[in-house]
Amino acid sequence: MAQAARRALKWAAAAVALAVAAFLLAAWIGSSLPRNPDWREPAAADHQAVEIMVETNGVHTALVLPLHTAGKDWRPVFPASDVAAPAEPYSHVSISWGEREVFLDTPTWWDLRPRTVARIVLGGGGLLHVAHYVRPAPADDIRPLRLTRKQYAALVAQIEATLPQMPLSEPRERYPGYGDYDVFYPARGTYSTGNTCNQWTSDTLAAAGVRTGRWTPFAGGVMKWVPKLSPAKAPTR
Repeated sequence: MAQAARRALKWAAAAVALAVAAFLLAAWIGSSLPRNPDWREPAAADHQAVEIMVETNGVHTALVLPLHTAGKDWRPVFPASDVAAPAEPYSHVSISWGEREVFLDTPTWWDLRPRTVARIVLGGGGLLHVAHYVRPAPADDIRPLRLTRKQYAALVAQIEATLPQMPLSEPRERYPGYGDYDVFYPARGTYSTGNTCNQWTSDTLAAAGVRTGRWTPFAGGVMKWVPKLSPAKAPTR
């Protein structure tokens, strides 16, 4: 009986390992298949182009957008008054989407719990994370990307579609962030292993016509489509 149990455990472990390997392979293939393959950044001479940034912490990705341009003013949507340090001279907002409980219960990886892992695997409701930045400097983990005004308008529309529809005159429901400069807002969408935070980033870029992977559950699948800084453009330290 004990031998049969050990054999069953081995088969179960092998099945889990095979499922994980299949998922990783599918993610690599899916993220390598491009959407909008003919997209190119607007020329440097296009002074109407909007520069955004794509950032990552190695696990999660976000879109960093200018707080105010001719095409969009994010200040009424994500007011600085919603964060603990509203008086800073903020110039950008970092916007990302993810699973509600994972966002709220995991400020650091040390806070990861089995219940949180289960939410990552099984999924749940969405939440938007918005951080306010002061003149973020380009780096390997926060890479600039230029869009035409039309492409930026499409990207903005895709982000706005994530927000619950409500009059801007009403206070938006929110939750405290991890620090003095960030906040969480309710958002549309359901998180799953097929629709992760990183998939949201690439879907938003794809809606703007930007070249990106088809299925990008991991941060690396998003970032491999965003050009790294050339030595000439890298800021000096």
